[in-house]
Amino acid sequence: MNKKEIYDNFKNLELQTRESLTQLQLLQTELSRVIEENAELEIENQHLRDLLNNAKDNTGREPQLSKSRQNLEKLYEEGFHVCKEWYGKRREDDDSCAFCMEVIYRDR
Repeated sequence: MNKKEIYDNFKNLELQTRESLTQLQLLQTELSRVIEENAELEIENQHLRDLLNNAKDNTGREPQLSKSRQNLEKLYEEGFHVCKEWYGKRREDDDSCAFCMEVIYRDR
């Protein structure tokens, strides 16, 4: 290869690198936009769920659980104890536990 060919190859590589960088920057901008939009939609979705839950409360049904009790209920449904006696231990065969039910649903 002579010097001109080496120089031309180097120039072509430089142009390709710049084009790749431009494409990466465009992709990064688009990805940021999509992530922001997704976060906004998740927040809006949660607000709509909260509104739905509040609407159910106003229809005469039993009031919803507090957030902390909802979290305990979710843990319980996933198969873990939430009672003081066995907190965090897995419930065998998903058997019900009166102690856990008392923690979740008392004063309802």
